[in-house]
Amino acid sequence: MAKDVEPGGSRYTSDLQAATRRTAQLLLLKPALWKLLKIHVHSAANLDSLEAPFIVFSNHASHLDAPLILCSLPSRLGRFVATGAAGDFFYDKWWKSAPMSLFMNGFPIDRGKGGRGQRGLSAKLLDDGVPLLLFPEGTRSRDGAMGPYKPGVASLCISRGVPALPVALVGAFEAWPSKQKHLPKGRPEVHVVFGRPMTPFPGEIAHEFNERMRRQVIELHDTTARAYGMKTLAEYAHTQALERAQKSEIAALVDDAKQRADKQEER
Repeated sequence: MAKDVEPGGSRYTSDLQAATRRTAQLLLLKPALWKLLKIHVHSAANLDSLEAPFIVFSNHASHLDAPLILCSLPSRLGRFVATGAAGDFFYDKWWKSAPMSLFMNGFPIDRGKGGRGQRGLSAKLLDDGVPLLLFPEGTRSRDGAMGPYKPGVASLCISRGVPALPVALVGAFEAWPSKQKHLPKGRPEVHVVFGRPMTPFPGEIAHEFNERMRRQVIELHDTTARAYGMKTLAEYAHTQALERAQKSEIAALVDDAKQRADKQEER
């Protein structure tokens, strides 16, 4: 059950903890990631005029996503970023929540699955000037295709008057798909693509801004994927649709066979 926001929150705003966290990211997390993967960062110049607070959002392809983004951000923007993580997954055991706090300034998001969460904390952090990293899909992709965006991130941008920074992660799903139990092998190639900061139009409602955000990530992802001969989100979605159709056809054939067998028994 979600909890109300508690007063304070110095972990998120402390200069000392930010410096400690950024040191851990740059000296421990980033070298490990760059050794594990062949990482390319694109369009960092789009961040030059960006100032906190803001919300970073991206397609959610793997457990690599948040570390990839945090380690690719320049220190002036990344040192205070707080990462929203599933309270029912990352905060059910201390050995999962501790690294989230140390490396990613994490805070629990209540996904309605009985996990921890703090009601209103995202808005409170933005009010305190803390940038956020959130994934509007709410969960990792299980097949590489990008799921629908929930409008919560767009709503926060509108209500708090902060920009949204789109990021596309290309190759992250292939590097570590959800069913793969081991870490990536062979240094697979991953691209981190920064888009231009987005702001809501005057009078734009959350669902409209949410759809613009989603389309921007698709464009960033698929443009980069085509340039490097990698699979696009459109191709993942097409594969997913074909697999669903095949399963439906097989289910229909099985059902038809059962009906025929039942009729034979009745005779």
